[in-house]
Amino acid sequence: MRRFLLFTTLMLVVATIDAQPQLTLDSCRTLALRNNKQIEIARKNINVACYERKVAFSNYLPKISLSGLYLHNNEQVSILGEQQKNTIQNLGTGVQNGIGELLQKTAVTFPQLSEPIKLLSNIDIATPINSIGASIVDALTLDTRNIYIGALSLTQPIFTGGEIVAYNKIAHYSEIISRNALNLTIQETILAIDEAYWQIVSLSNKLRLTNSFVLLIEKLCSDVDKMVKQGVATKADLLAVGVRVNEAQIAQLQVENGLSLARMLLCQICGIPIDSNLTLADEECKEIPIPTNNLGEHQFNIHNRDEIKNLELASKIYRQKRKIVRSEYLPRLALTANYIFSNPSVTNGFQNKFRGIWNVGLELKIPLWNWGEGYFKVKKAKTEEIIARYTLADACEKIELQVQSSRQRCREAEKRLLLAQNNIIKAEENLHNANISFAEGVATSEIVLEAQTAWLQAHSAKIDAQIDVILTNLNLKKSLGILRP
Repeated sequence: MRRFLLFTTLMLVVATIDAQPQLTLDSCRTLALRNNKQIEIARKNINVACYERKVAFSNYLPKISLSGLYLHNNEQVSILGEQQKNTIQNLGTGVQNGIGELLQKTAVTFPQLSEPIKLLSNIDIATPINSIGASIVDALTLDTRNIYIGALSLTQPIFTGGEIVAYNKIAHYSEIISRNALNLTIQETILAIDEAYWQIVSLSNKLRLTNSFVLLIEKLCSDVDKMVKQGVATKADLLAVGVRVNEAQIAQLQVENGLSLARMLLCQICGIPIDSNLTLADEECKEIPIPTNNLGEHQFNIHNRDEIKNLELASKIYRQKRKIVRSEYLPRLALTANYIFSNPSVTNGFQNKFRGIWNVGLELKIPLWNWGEGYFKVKKAKTEEIIARYTLADACEKIELQVQSSRQRCREAEKRLLLAQNNIIKAEENLHNANISFAEGVATSEIVLEAQTAWLQAHSAKIDAQIDVILTNLNLKKSLGILRP
């Protein structure tokens, strides 16, 4: 049992490896929408716009910042000069000398006081006063060789002239634009994948048609060769048919090369290796499926087009930009709160310690004169807004024209398909009659060649008309803004 299961598993793996993947149109679209690089870029742009919107909203909230500063000075700051320092430091000695001179004069004037004066002269008052003077000098010499300053600040905008509101609206509009851009990229990808898909289907049908034509013309060449041997045809007839055989084989090679390149293009759009060996579900169909939905009279709403939505949003963005420009020349009011700390500190005398103070206040900024700069900037922004409105109106007119053109191309493609189907009936009847006439000897090989060429052209025209009907319907859906995955 284990051997049987192992053998079955191996056979399934081999079958999976050898089997060529057969993709439908929906599966090709799914691969393209999942792997296409442009779609991934558009999705990332949505993320960028979302982050930008969050950044704009943060401007409503208070900003908190911490800043610091360190300075090293080569000298200390001293309030007193050198002469003043020397005077204050020796103030006791000066007082001592002055009192001594005064006591000596008093002793001369009053000899009877000489003994008490002598005792007073021996009292040392210079040292304590000099010490006090030295401490005063030290207190007035500030140690500012190393300075540390820090500040914790909070700023809350109160009025900014409408700038923050305008920025938030612009960010919101930009996010919507990026989402619409993703829809546009998806539509372009669907259009590209459908064109590549049906191009392969068209070339596959043309390759089968060319192969059939080669077989027909080779059979004709063989018949003419037999007729030459029997003497009922000339070598010129054989050479003419041989040239047509070579031309048919060259055309066959060209179709094969075109089909190979079309497969590579489809693989590239789907995001898979370009050398992948794949086949399409509609590739083997003898009749290409034609869409049955009638879009010719579909009601068109111009707001279904993402391009119009983006242009309308662009006009709104320019309006908000004008408000931002105007806000630069309006008063601005903000609430501020700060906690400032430093070393040295001066809140309790001069001390080499970290101490801080806090404050709360309002900051008001009013532009007074700028020589007309604000006026001209506002005029410029208003002109850009008008240009955006004109661009929107012009785009609406062109899209209306595009829709009408797409409707006409759809009707033209449908009529061409009907004519091609009628031509096939005539070409097949003509070829049948030419073959009978040639077999009975009443028609030349040239007539058969012309009938075979007309048969090839009629079938090729039918294939082109069928693909054209499919692609014109697809383009009409895109023009109407209803093309969706």
